[in-house]
Amino acid sequence: MRSDSLMGRYGSGGAILAYAVGGLTEAQERARPGPGEWSISEVVGHLVDTDLVFSERMKRVIAEEEPVIQRFDENLWVERLSGQEASVEEGVDLLAANRRWMMRILRRCTDADFARSGRHTETGRVTLADLLAKVTNHLDHHLRFVYMKRSTLGVALPPRFGSEQIRF
Repeated sequence: MRSDSLMGRYGSGGAILAYAVGGLTEAQERARPGPGEWSISEVVGHLVDTDLVFSERMKRVIAEEEPVIQRFDENLWVERLSGQEASVEEGVDLLAANRRWMMRILRRCTDADFARSGRHTETGRVTLADLLAKVTNHLDHHLRFVYMKRSTLGVALPPRFGSEQIRF
């Protein structure tokens, strides 16, 4: 079923991520506070990769009949696709642009579209509504890590996050 509040959260993700990483130096973006943890630049790279994968999945579910949805190994993607060297600013811009593009598509979807489904290779049947909820919650999940890393680095958040930064 269509959820305008969920779509609103999804659509504001680019602005929220921009706020979360705002004011960091390149060294702070690349720092890995704590052993074995991703840097903020790797987290942003992971978020962009996941967002692009999920937008492709959502488009397949909207356009095709019961498409196969292939899993991917997020750790290998971060390791092998050089997330540590990626530009955080470009990553934020790409995620924001992708979400604006997808919002154009999602706004036109009906309740019947949100009930359409595909078959995930590991978890089975998944609907468009499920995919939208998962990718929206995925950003929220990783923002907690960005905020913890900022705190560990001793870097406060920018002064305020205003609604004027959110574009739908």
